[in-house]
Amino acid sequence: MRQPTIYLPHGGGPCFFMEWTMGPRDTWDRMKAWLTAMPSTLPERPRALLVVSAHWEERVPTVLTDAQHALLYDYSGFPAHTYQLKWPAAGDPALAERVVRALGVAGIPCAGARGRGLDHGVFIPLMLGIPAADIPTVQLSLWAGLDPSHHLAMGRALAPLRDEGVLIVGSGMSYHNMSGLFQGNGGPASRQFDAWLASTVASPRSARETQLARWTTAPAARACHPREEHLLPLMVAAGAAGDDAGSVVFRDEVMGAVVSAARFG
Repeated sequence: MRQPTIYLPHGGGPCFFMEWTMGPRDTWDRMKAWLTAMPSTLPERPRALLVVSAHWEERVPTVLTDAQHALLYDYSGFPAHTYQLKWPAAGDPALAERVVRALGVAGIPCAGARGRGLDHGVFIPLMLGIPAADIPTVQLSLWAGLDPSHHLAMGRALAPLRDEGVLIVGSGMSYHNMSGLFQGNGGPASRQFDAWLASTVASPRSARETQLARWTTAPAARACHPREEHLLPLMVAAGAAGDDAGSVVFRDEVMGAVVSAARFG
């Protein structure tokens, strides 16, 4: 069965696997519960996962070709045990090659890489939803320059993978202004942007892609994303959606700011 595409929030560092002290202890509980339950909402178990994380940018889109992944603990200042977390998912070199070919056919420059490891935008949310780490996983980088149209095009090129049992996941945060989070004043801006996001995601394909390509014109856009790397995984998920309908499927308030997840199909 065709898999949907999903844009999910991956939280703050290893937040789901520690006692949270930068606010109420239950700050991440609702997001944790949603991420844990998300795989149960899929039409069937994915054959593989293709994840685009906000935490990897390359000169051209780059895919991990490893048969087995290490983990990249690309966060700092957290408890020691969070640097011992394990999620031993296998890679899928054949899928990685399929990604390279699909992007190449679409005229998108691309490359393969080995040995980097899965960053926390991949393994932290997937440790919740797929704790057994028993679905092959491939990570794809963002495209340096962070052009939203380029990332929509990446998604369009990868859309056929959905019919091959591959779940395409964009991992980021719909609100990512660290100053706003830690000062607790991101609420008004996040609510404005989230309303635009929900409306845009639910729009028909042409309008949706046009609005996403011009996301900087959205209300409070730069107040919510001073830099857009945590939003661009949404563009890949939306590009891969084709004509499938989209909707916001999770919404919570975290450290005073609204954060959402979206699903297409």
